[in-house]
Amino acid sequence: MRAAWARRNGQLVGDPDAGPEIHFSFYDLVQHIARTRAFTAGTIVGSGTVSNVDRQRGISCLAERRMIETIDHGRPETGFLQHGDVVTIDMAGHDGVSVFGRIHQKVVPA
Repeated sequence: MRAAWARRNGQLVGDPDAGPEIHFSFYDLVQHIARTRAFTAGTIVGSGTVSNVDRQRGISCLAERRMIETIDHGRPETGFLQHGDVVTIDMAGHDGVSVFGRIHQKVVPA
């Protein structure tokens, strides 16, 4: 299991499993990029949000949560990030060690 978790102001909002339900592996993504684009070392590859069929696992993207709320209830219930909010994300590999290091950010005015 590759557990990815997200906290908003210290509250757990998601701990999706980033393994079995992923549709395209990073190997697939890099293979596609190599066939269709020029890229170099250091290129950042994004896979989109981490989500599971089991909605009880929470979310990894506020826009995704708001979309699900709109489908389920006709309108979003979760607010967007506000000035002062703190978001922390991390992901552990099979060995329990952080894959990319904990990211801890505070929302500040631009």
